[in-house]
Amino acid sequence: MSVIEFKDLTKEEKPLLDRYFHSRCYENSHFNFTNLFMWREPYQVKWCEEDQVLYMTCEWAGELMAMQPFGPAEKMQEAAGKLIQYFDEQARPLVFTGLEKGFADVLACYPAAAFTIESDRDNFDYVYLAEHLISLSGRKLHSKKNHLNAFHKANPQAQYLPITADIIPACRAELESWYALRIQDEPDDPFIGWERKAIMEIFDDYSYFGLQGGAILLDGRIIAFTFGEQLNENTAVVHVEKADPNIRGAYPAINQAYVSSCWQDMMYINREEDMGHDGLRKAKESYKPEKLIEKFNAQLIES
Repeated sequence: MSVIEFKDLTKEEKPLLDRYFHSRCYENSHFNFTNLFMWREPYQVKWCEEDQVLYMTCEWAGELMAMQPFGPAEKMQEAAGKLIQYFDEQARPLVFTGLEKGFADVLACYPAAAFTIESDRDNFDYVYLAEHLISLSGRKLHSKKNHLNAFHKANPQAQYLPITADIIPACRAELESWYALRIQDEPDDPFIGWERKAIMEIFDDYSYFGLQGGAILLDGRIIAFTFGEQLNENTAVVHVEKADPNIRGAYPAINQAYVSSCWQDMMYINREEDMGHDGLRKAKESYKPEKLIEKFNAQLIES
């Protein structure tokens, strides 16, 4: 029997995963409980704790993949060896996904096996200076500032509110409206439905996840909402941002108000990846990221 025995991820594992993710400085937006919990079903996320190391796997389109192990740096080579053994026992090729550079370097120097390691541009995280998202100053963000000003001019009655139990039903209603529009545009995209279900699950027990969220109320309706959390010492990660696309400036308005209200003391805001989606890439690049967080995939080729 393998030394690693994986289990399905449930809400009860949040304290355990939080402890590992907070024990070192990780920059990958996936390295937090909320993100993994939201996507646990389509990606079949599983976990195991063994000898002070957290192991995690996921599966997509029949391919079993390992995330990098989490724990003390001095245990990482040993952890890599245990994953080699586990995948060998499963008669599956060992594939790593979403690695930070630090663990990619561990694999590059691993003495008992050889790996191919490739960067995964579609999953690089976009990271922005919080002060730039708040001020939208400078020529590069001029168009964003124009959209924001147009929103406030057309909707002076709009209010920014923190997400609380009182307004979650209205946030759900806005999510359904957003979903109805998106599913018309991309009826074959399964991620839209999975994301909708994941957000609804978060709203079912919102306080449990320890998130910071905000919404914009306009004429009795929530027309935009967002939520996220602190990722590491100087970075917050935005998990979700939805707005009525038919209201000019709604997206810049919720983005700017949220960062200003919740994260003005953070240096960076991680707005996650574009997944190779042209529209998302254009939108994320339009905010002029300060840096991209590299992610790598690796595969065992010899042991």
